[in-house]
Amino acid sequence: MASGRARVFDGTMTETSDRTGTRDFGAWKDHLVRTHQRPAGGRETSGRGVHHLALICSDVERTIGFYQEALGFPLVEVMENRDYPGSTHFFLDIGNDNLLAFFDFPGLGLGPAIEALGSIQHVAISVDRAHLESIRGRLDADGVPYIGPERGLTNSIYVKDPDGIQIELLAEPLRRMGDRPIG
Repeated sequence: MASGRARVFDGTMTETSDRTGTRDFGAWKDHLVRTHQRPAGGRETSGRGVHHLALICSDVERTIGFYQEALGFPLVEVMENRDYPGSTHFFLDIGNDNLLAFFDFPGLGLGPAIEALGSIQHVAISVDRAHLESIRGRLDADGVPYIGPERGLTNSIYVKDPDGIQIELLAEPLRRMGDRPIG
């Protein structure tokens, strides 16, 4: 792609898929792989990994409590947001040198999270099976709802944090999904 622009998908769309936004996934996947996926030897990245994901919370202490006590991700740093005086920027250790960070923005009156274009649908965090079971026990004991085994998801659960951010806790190693390698 010398122009730096992606080519437009020209796969088969039925009349129904045009109205509903669905498509023939097999054709779509083939298009994406053929057009964009480099051969395994040509996938070098300039990144070293995710330093941190920065999310927004409404209540710092409630958020720390949820992630640290219910999910087991300890608070490792607290600092003032350099862009908004009085705003808290704090970091939670989610393992493997990865951090989940939050800001609060007191006085801005921000509304609740919604699933929309440009937003986060969920954050998937790899945990071992014993940790997943321990988290489920704590969530059950605290009456915190989650989605999981009742839908056949035997190796993961989805839970919403106090501000509605959906977290998937997945008992699979990094770069694996459904017992198969990713990439």
